[in-house]
Amino acid sequence: MMAKVMKMERILERTLLFDFYGELLTKHQRNVYEEVVLNDTSLSEAAEEYQISRQGVHDLIRRCDRILEDYESKLHLLEKFLSIRRKVEQIHDLAQGQEEIERISGEILEEL
Repeated sequence: MMAKVMKMERILERTLLFDFYGELLTKHQRNVYEEVVLNDTSLSEAAEEYQISRQGVHDLIRRCDRILEDYESKLHLLEKFLSIRRKVEQIHDLAQGQEEIERISGEILEEL
């Protein structure tokens, strides 16, 4: 069960990193990464589609993970986003019964 939770957290982390920094990858890297990581296409299927080896797809995915993590370690955009989201959720929870604050914090949460 714990391994499954950790895997889900890793999938969420990769998805968020791609959302924040994916445009900084090359078009080819973006396409393959999106296909394998976000669409859950097998390495073999992606290799066939992009006419590269299965090992080439695997290496590209690992390289993209490192690139995306490197951007985050330098820019901290995801970290800041998650921090702001937690704080707005706290405001939203504390504002129960105060419609205007609830509405505004709800709007911010939707935008995040």
